[in-house]
Amino acid sequence: MQLRGRKLKFTAVAALVVLSLTGFSTGRGHRSGGDGGGGGCSSSSQSHDSSSSSGGSSGAGTYRDYDDDDDYTDDTYDDSGSSDATTPLQDATVKLIDCATPTDSYATVEVTNPNAEGANFTVTVDFLDAGSDRVEVGTADEFVAANETATVQVDLSSPGVAARVERCVADRDAPGN
Repeated sequence: MQLRGRKLKFTAVAALVVLSLTGFSTGRGHRSGGDGGGGGCSSSSQSHDSSSSSGGSSGAGTYRDYDDDDDYTDDTYDDSGSSDATTPLQDATVKLIDCATPTDSYATVEVTNPNAEGANFTVTVDFLDAGSDRVEVGTADEFVAANETATVQVDLSSPGVAARVERCVADRDAPGN
């Protein structure tokens, strides 16, 4: 009878050792984080503190770096795991410098990029005649460095058209692309 008791005790201790080494737990001392789990195999969706959420939601999530080693920063990620840190590109501002003349078949504008990164912007200029009727619309794409201003030429389709132009009106905003 004594031998049978030792066998049961040994089997129970062996089972606990195996369970603790493989990541199973009895659920004591751990919070269940809403993922339906108590004990069971450890996984990346278990909640180990009250500040992180777990389980089943889709969409963007936030990784928080709670240790002091400064290896990672707090970033937001989408489902593919890529960083969602980019901000929408603001339109550049445009200022007309010179209009087309019979000898210069282009208008000159200044394009100011208010963004923290360089981008391409599309500038639009209306070329008008003496009666304020549109002769032509010209556009130009220009790369402007971050927080910089660039001078851009917006050409007419031909030098002959420039003779009909009396004044120019530049769109005040240039969308980024």
